[in-house]
Amino acid sequence: MADLEEGFTLTAVPLGSGPDGPLGVEQSDKTDQFLVTDSGRTVILYKVSDQKPLGSWSVKQGQIITCPAVCNFQTGEYIVVHDNKVLRIWNNEDVNLDKVFKATLSAEVYRIHSIQGTEPLVLFREGAVRGLEALLAEPQQKIETVISDEEVIKWTKFFMVFRHPVLIFITEKHGNYFAYVQKFNSRILSKYTLLLGQEEKCIIQSFSTSVGRKFISLMSLSSDGCVYETLIPIHPSEPEKNQRLVQSQLLKSVVSGNARNGVALTILDQDHIAVLGAPLPASKECLSVWNTKFQTLQTSKELPQGTSGQLWYYGENLFILHGKFLTVIPYKCEVSSLAGALGKLKHSQDPGTHATPHFVNWETSQGCGLGSQNSEQSKRILRRRKVEVSVQPEVPASTQLLATIQKDSEKHIEVELRKFLATKRTPDFHTIIGDVVTGLLGRYKAEPSFYPRNCLMQLVQTHVLSYSLCPGLMEVALEKTDVQILQLCLQQFPDIPESVTCACLKVFLSIGDDTLQDTDINMESVSDYMDPVQDGEMEEQTAFLQNGFNPEEDNCDNCAEKLKEKPQATADESTSCPVTPKRAALLNAILHSAYSETFLLPHLKDIPAQHSTLFLQYLYFLYLKCNENATMTLPGTHPPTLNQIMDWICLLLDANFTVVVMIPEAKRLLLSLYKFVKSQISICSELNKIEVSFRELQKLNQEKNNRELYSIEVLELF
Repeated sequence: MADLEEGFTLTAVPLGSGPDGPLGVEQSDKTDQFLVTDSGRTVILYKVSDQKPLGSWSVKQGQIITCPAVCNFQTGEYIVVHDNKVLRIWNNEDVNLDKVFKATLSAEVYRIHSIQGTEPLVLFREGAVRGLEALLAEPQQKIETVISDEEVIKWTKFFMVFRHPVLIFITEKHGNYFAYVQKFNSRILSKYTLLLGQEEKCIIQSFSTSVGRKFISLMSLSSDGCVYETLIPIHPSEPEKNQRLVQSQLLKSVVSGNARNGVALTILDQDHIAVLGAPLPASKECLSVWNTKFQTLQTSKELPQGTSGQLWYYGENLFILHGKFLTVIPYKCEVSSLAGALGKLKHSQDPGTHATPHFVNWETSQGCGLGSQNSEQSKRILRRRKVEVSVQPEVPASTQLLATIQKDSEKHIEVELRKFLATKRTPDFHTIIGDVVTGLLGRYKAEPSFYPRNCLMQLVQTHVLSYSLCPGLMEVALEKTDVQILQLCLQQFPDIPESVTCACLKVFLSIGDDTLQDTDINMESVSDYMDPVQDGEMEEQTAFLQNGFNPEEDNCDNCAEKLKEKPQATADESTSCPVTPKRAALLNAILHSAYSETFLLPHLKDIPAQHSTLFLQYLYFLYLKCNENATMTLPGTHPPTLNQIMDWICLLLDANFTVVVMIPEAKRLLLSLYKFVKSQISICSELNKIEVSFRELQKLNQEKNNRELYSIEVLELF
């Protein structure tokens, strides 16, 4: 999973950056300091942790900076180019750029690159490359032309491959794109023609690269809103020959295809990318993080003030121009795995039950069929197609359903939806269902009185939806306090963000028992181990929660004596559950949900202390129920496992212990938990002694076999 944290403004005043935003943000020789170059006359050095500038340098009036300032990591000096050909070098002690080192070059500079471990490189607009030292030794040296006429450099990147510097730059000419790769260990320049692979000509709006063992992965964000990948070999078979490379589609429709500016792409790690742009034509711009391996949207953040379409990242910080201010957004990305993309799934499939898919099968949308048919069916289909050739094609059923959603009544939509779900599924069934949910939610937002609850229930029960396909569904269900839909989503969606999971937990703990009594809840996870709770018992339990602990136990002088006693039978404690069965079923859905501890803990701290205590009491009740069985499991269909129960107890205590410990009602619970932990430690200690004794016995047995002698050994276990 990934998470975008709350951003903060780095610049206290608007940048004088013009319509195209700042020229660049570059790393300084200090990990927390960055050079920000606007498209006017100024370079500013910022310290991110303090959110303040450390220095500012400007060129004279009438001069203009034409490429971003960089830091020479070998000397700690700063380098910038103004008026295309004039190179300046200075350090922190210098105040006036007009008085620092100056070198006038013979050709226009496109970009200066500087990274750790090698000297800075200067890339000229005609495609030639020079090292900084060689260029300063002879500033007026002749610069050759590498690219052809009317060919323009669009993007460039400098990085290390196996400790050798490599420069890649992309050019464009008449809608055609070319990639040049310069390896400085062999002085070989390779040229590649990028074949876009789309039927229509598209403009590539942003590039980014990452390096693997055998290939350089070049990702591009095209004007059709899709992300494409091109693999460039690190060791080409014919390096001096112009080769053709075909782009393959990696992600579809990550931004609106109508966007012509304000979009950007950058690779965060081998499986995550950050995308800047509006996801829909009428929506506001967003910063989103996608998992490319599993093709899932991990998180997004809306940018209401707009952006310039520029995106930089260093370490764990993303830099964007939000409105007129440079904003820093910290982010976190876990190592990508199936568990990381879908969350932490700890429950296992029970034998004999029908396995439902935990993720969307994206392969079906690429032409994979749903099953093979026999030859007779194939012949009938072929004959039917021949007959229908001359017939006017009908409007697809999905299109008709989407049109019905926009204008008809809820009852009529429900009937038409039932008819559509009864038809045979097509390979793109899951995307159609996602579009239907989006259409229903869109009408609900336009008409708040229209809430097609039954339709949404039917769609969730198709088992093909995920949170990424319809992120607005759970948001609406939380707004309407529709716990039945929330329970279904928690049971079936594998990619629910931790913030949404905690929001569901708050609703499940705060909703009234009277409201739950009239709600249809799936009770299969609690039916076999929860005794029906009578009204009198619930009133008594509620009174216990409100009145707190027994005043006789308020004196903690005898706590140590009680804790020294051996744990007694807990039958009285485990006979009654602190919550009603329906609330227990909802809480079990939370226990089964996917999560990652890193992103879950901050949200658990927002749960009120009384609700945390109630949840802890329920978890403790489940723990006691597990201890009643020799297998340490709960009976029934899909009950919570012992691992899930213990994990959530630890999570709640980690997040809220300092608050819960101050609540009188929690005193008995915490003491009971302490007793059980102490007893478990004692049991583990005794088991460890037995293990050591058996290990010694095994060692003695081996020695006896080696001596080939008969002996009698007496081991005192206790």
